[in-house]
This record gives sequence, C-alpha cells and structure tokens, in this order.
Amino acid sequence: MVCQDVNLQLGLWGKLPRQSGPGLEKETEKSHGGLQFLRRPPTLKPRNARSKRALEKREPKPVENPKQCLFLRGTSCSQVVQDALTDLYSLRLPLAKKFTKKNPIHPFEDATSLEFFSEKNDASLLVFGSSQKKRPHAMTFVRTFGYKVLDMLELYLDPETFRTMAQFKNRKFAIGLRPMLLFAGTAFESPVSNEFTLAKSLLVDFFKGDPSDKIDVEGLQYIVSVVAEDVTGDGDTKPSIHLRAYMIQTKRSGQKLPRVEVEEIGPRMNLRIGRVKEADESMLKEAMKKARGLEERTKKNITTDSMGDKIGRVHLGKQDLSQLQLRKMKGLKRSRKDEEELVEDVIAEDDAKRIRH
Repeated sequence: MVCQDVNLQLGLWGKLPRQSGPGLEKETEKSHGGLQFLRRPPTLKPRNARSKRALEKREPKPVENPKQCLFLRGTSCSQVVQDALTDLYSLRLPLAKKFTKKNPIHPFEDATSLEFFSEKNDASLLVFGSSQKKRPHAMTFVRTFGYKVLDMLELYLDPETFRTMAQFKNRKFAIGLRPMLLFAGTAFESPVSNEFTLAKSLLVDFFKGDPSDKIDVEGLQYIVSVVAEDVTGDGDTKPSIHLRAYMIQTKRSGQKLPRVEVEEIGPRMNLRIGRVKEADESMLKEAMKKARGLEERTKKNITTDSMGDKIGRVHLGKQDLSQLQLRKMKGLKRSRKDEEELVEDVIAEDDAKRIRH
C-alpha cells in the first residue's frame, strides 16, 4: 500500500522502466520498499559564461535563426544514396552538417534518435539515407519543431537515371547562394494537403536558406526545378518527381534585355514518394504561430528619406497672439517724455487733416 501511495504522488515520474539510448540523461535512482524509482532530472544550469551563451542561443526567439540541416545514414545505405546525400549537402552549404557513421535508426518506427540528433546539433531539418530490400535507395526528409518530429516524407531514388554533380563538367555556383525554385505539375497545386503538397513544402524549406529582404541580382546564379509528371489513366500509380539544377547564363542579345540560357549542373534525381507522416494539427498550429510585436507599427507624419534620416511633420493649430505673454524688457519700456511727444505728434496730425478739409 505504501508503494502505491508513493507511485500516485510521483505521477508521471513514478515507477518507470529503465531506458537507454541517445537523448536520455542519466537519471539517479532511489529505492523505496524494494522498488526503484527515477528522480526528476534537474534543469540545466550553465556552469560558465560559454555554456550560458550556448543555452541562450538555443532559446526560442521572435525571429529564429536560419534552419540547420543534418545529413545521416543508416546501417545499410547504398552508394547511390550516399552520393545523393553528398550532393544535397553541397546544395545546402553552409547551413548543413553531415555525419558519415552508421546509425541504427528507423524513422517511422521510432524517431527518438532523430530528435536527439536534432537537439544535440540544433538542426531543424534532417535527411536520413537508407537502403533495404523492401525500400531500396530511400531518403527521408524530416522536419522538427521544438526538437520534436513535426512531419516526415520518404522518397525513393531511381538509381538508373541518377547523375551526380561531379558527372557534369562545367562551372558551379558559389557556396551560400540561394537558388530560384520552380515547381511544375498539377500534383503540387492540389487544394487539399497530400503527399505532393508536403513534398513541395519540405523542398521549399530545404532550399530557401537564410531569409533576406533584399536580393542582389548577381546572386541569382542557379535554379532548382521540381517537376511532377502528369499520370494518364485511372491507375493508382503516383507521378514521379524530377529534380534538376541548372546554372543561369546571361549573354548579349543586341537588345536591352540579355539572352538567358540554362545549363544543367546536377544533381539529376528521379524520385518516387513512399511513406508519409503528416504533422499533428495542434503541433502544426503551434509551429505556425507568429510572435506579437514583430511588425513595426506605422507612425503618423514620420518618414525616412533616401539618406536614412528620419523626418517628422508637426501640425500646429491657430494661435491667439493677443493673449501671448511676452517678457517685459526694461530697455523697451517707454518713458513719460516719449509718451508726451507721441501725444503731441498725434494732435498735430489731426490738426493738419482738419485744415486740409
């Protein structure tokens, strides 16, 4: 009976099985009546200024940092998938990390390890590569919120049509530049959320990089094209997705506008959609919230000129100057002699007017 009372008081932190694995802290144990109970893990407190800055960096912010992407591989991963992960890693630089060791992870069965790696590396996006007999050449795109898995999408890579970036012997784009994105196909335009709208959302989140308000035209060097095939017939075959990357070249045309040409630079991927894990409605609603006070309120009669100077306009009403109290200066005060001379001048002017008339 004593054990039951203790178990009820502990609530969620009562009698728990011992767990092990990535992402779990080492909890201390205490015995009570022959049973073992886990203590509540203490809150993390910084020991020095460096750890304090690291914890503050991971705290929620009104405007979050650019999303970091982590690339992982499973215990069995084909060379084709490894090459594809390397090319995607190159497209994502510098906001990317890549692990080469094998990880016994099954994303759709247990995502605890992915959540651990997400929190450990402060990565909001993950790409996991694996290859099995039932699901060959698979890449799983994972998106997290608060270091918890939000949604996942599994894509199967066609090894026959896959080409790496190294197989295209031409000029490449500079690291850190954001691509222009092109989505074509009726599957991406569905008004109801499905696996293709999820694929579009994940790929946009993957390629968008560091957001900015202004764009330099010289930085628009390459374009990523994602095309969904149009399936004919009443079959259950899902359209495949063709992902291509092209370098943009501007040449002289003899006119005001230049002639634009594109050249494929790789990678070339034909993908099929596999398993899907959609986001929970409550979690998605929380992830889509915007912090209050981010939008700058417009102030009336205040503008900024081309030089960046703030200019304000003040509107004044009509003032009654008759009631204005002025400071009485001693030097401006009239004497009696001046007043008598002024009266005499006024009388003389009146007499002169009478004589004229």
